[in-house]
Amino acid sequence: MRDDGVHERVRARYARAAVEATAGAVPVIAGGCGGGGCCAGAGDAFGGGLYEDDDRAALPEPAVRASLGCGDPAAVAELREGEVVLDLGSGGGIDVLLSARRVGPSGRAYGLDMTEEMLALARANAAAAGARNVEFLKGCIEEIPLPAETVDVVISNCVINLSPDKEAVLAEAFRVLRPGGRLGISDVVADDRLTSAERAERGGWTGCIAGAASVGEYRRLLAERGFADVSVTLTHPVADGIHGAIVRASKPAGVAPAVATPAAGARQGCC
Repeated sequence: MRDDGVHERVRARYARAAVEATAGAVPVIAGGCGGGGCCAGAGDAFGGGLYEDDDRAALPEPAVRASLGCGDPAAVAELREGEVVLDLGSGGGIDVLLSARRVGPSGRAYGLDMTEEMLALARANAAAAGARNVEFLKGCIEEIPLPAETVDVVISNCVINLSPDKEAVLAEAFRVLRPGGRLGISDVVADDRLTSAERAERGGWTGCIAGAASVGEYRRLLAERGFADVSVTLTHPVADGIHGAIVRASKPAGVAPAVATPAAGARQGCC
């Protein structure tokens, strides 16, 4: 799929959000799709308000302020002590920090983001939280900079909809998961009835709407990549025909060893 500048627009928009959150402001992107934001007038459909009060209270305020997701994927994935988890598009680090608490000292939480400003904010938040079992990596979610079969769980929070190459993202997630590993994603999805043009009418790409896959597309892409136990559960409305959703899948045990995919830089030039 062609990039058509999507990566650079997304990078610029979320770099600005990181600067705003670091300065103590609520990022403008949280203020509505018409201004390039995520919320689409849907009230509490996005952001830190979707987390449990106790979880928010245990985190640095900048991590909560920079939260621009549509769910709580660390809870969705039902993380366990000792697991290794990877957050695709980790932003200010809120889901990485929550994951690190759930997997404990014997586990590890990785965050992957392509935006230098978000990575700087996430690392500062991790230091403030005293999190020792976390690591933030720079890169694109279409080319995960980890070896094959090294993580137990892949999570993501309202980020895969931002990618112009969702097939590559899901193929990479499958590659890095160990056999028996699982995927737990919060994302924005569209009704199958909506065309690409109709999705674009409801909001921009950087506002999490125009790039949203339909429910059927998500299920098909996951199955084609080799995932099993695929489910897409709608959680709350975002716009007409657009919903927050929980996406779950697993990598079957006993599959052949994963092989590296072609370099995403060659496909997209994203990082």
